[in-house]
Amino acid sequence: METQGGFLISRIKHLADRVFERMLKECGIDAFNGAQGRILYVLWQHEELPIGRIGQLTSLAKTTLTGMLDRMEEAGLIRRMANPGNRRQILVSITPKMKDYRDQYEQVSQKMNRLFYKGFSDEEIARFEVRLKAIIRNLESEGDDLENG
Repeated sequence: METQGGFLISRIKHLADRVFERMLKECGIDAFNGAQGRILYVLWQHEELPIGRIGQLTSLAKTTLTGMLDRMEEAGLIRRMANPGNRRQILVSITPKMKDYRDQYEQVSQKMNRLFYKGFSDEEIARFEVRLKAIIRNLESEGDDLENG
């Protein structure tokens, strides 16, 4: 049986990123892009996080994340500081300016979710997300194997 799961997921991500970027612009959000929004989203949820944890929650590679954080800090979206309890660890938090964008971002995210699941029943959504989480676990375990071997 020929499968196309990886290709389809990649295509969905590409299309979703383009639509989400357009929705942000339509909502008047131009201070950050969709990829930066993923980082901001986890920071809105947790206030401040170590860089490694942000990488885990966003699935961004450390090199990608570092560059994005540099640009976000230069733009005044986030700030980095040494962890007082562990000076080798850097904590990242959002700036007061970015707190005002949370509600708008949530509205765009909800609009995107409605589009994403248009025509799906609640049961179909639940089953689909269980399967997606299983794929993530499969890939994460392979990623762990690659890092340890």
